[in-house]
Amino acid sequence: QVQLVESGGGLVQAGDSLRLSCAASGRTFSNYAMGWFRQAPGKEREFVAAISRNGGSTYYADSVKGRFTISRDNVKNTVYLQMNSLKPEDTALYSCARRSTYCSGSCSPADFGSWGQGTQVTVSS
Repeated sequence: QVQLVESGGGLVQAGDSLRLSCAASGRTFSNYAMGWFRQAPGKEREFVAAISRNGGSTYYADSVKGRFTISRDNVKNTVYLQMNSLKPEDTALYSCARRSTYCSGSCSPADFGSWGQGTQVTVSS
């Protein structure tokens, strides 16, 4: 059973940066595309970024494009989310998940599995 563990969240000020990590157990990490999602209190979970199995393709939500960068290290079984120029509206619980195929254009949480517990990001103004 694959387990995903997120880390790197915290309380920062607007304009600051954070790098989130999602470490996967098991030997099949490179067989899956990965995605980052976030959920703010009282709101539905929303897509943030996705990356293909080999890291060659990435896709972002419009709200984070140009500020966030998703990457992966298939040797370390880890996917990252570098978040720059953070805004208060980025405040949410950030979770990673995997999917058998890469998604772009329409990345629904329902198509992802093996969700981690999440890491909280809070951005103060």
